[in-house]
Amino acid sequence: GKLPFCAMGVSSVIHPKNPHVPTMHFNYRYFEIEEADGNKQWWFGGGTDLTPTYLNEEDAVHFHKTLKEACDKHDLKFYPKYKKWCDDYFYIKHRGERRGIGGIFFDDMDSPSKEEVFQFVKSCAKAVVPCYVPIVKRHCHDSFTPEEKLWQQLRRGRYVEFNLIYDRGTKFGLLTPGSRIESILMSLPLTARWEYMHTPPKSSREAEILEVLRNPRDWVH
Repeated sequence: GKLPFCAMGVSSVIHPKNPHVPTMHFNYRYFEIEEADGNKQWWFGGGTDLTPTYLNEEDAVHFHKTLKEACDKHDLKFYPKYKKWCDDYFYIKHRGERRGIGGIFFDDMDSPSKEEVFQFVKSCAKAVVPCYVPIVKRHCHDSFTPEEKLWQQLRRGRYVEFNLIYDRGTKFGLLTPGSRIESILMSLPLTARWEYMHTPPKSSREAEILEVLRNPRDWVH
């Protein structure tokens, strides 16, 4: 039957032109459902994750440590739990690889209290700029080759595959009557590419990032 609900949140995706600057996505949201008897159920969800074209370990460590610090202010169990959840969620099953090098992700969070969860979500949101902007500043003027740009386009193809096939937010939006399709698909890159049976050379920087995407690392210990 009919189940009234309200949903609100903030979502942002940055797909830089430079292949040495990673794609970054964050989304924090709140849902509330009113049951037939008038009772309301609520929960928060969200996360922040990084999708580099090429692996830079210094960037990965900085990104994860900043998110861990935000989580640790509230509960030392949050970061390892939500880091694993992120690795598991952004998994492109048909490719056997993750969309990126992860970050944190959680959903259906409704305890211990609305205010305490909201404070945690705000800490995560406030960590977005310090976890990402230093990486952008470090690499935004890096030179790149046409071959590196091609690899970025191929990786963006993987990004498209995940978002259209697996992402819960995309599915939810497309199934919501009257929703703005352009807003739902805003996470997709402007350009992407696919090549039949493409495999990068062994020991290449392209193969290096694939290894991490297939076998997630612990970046903070």
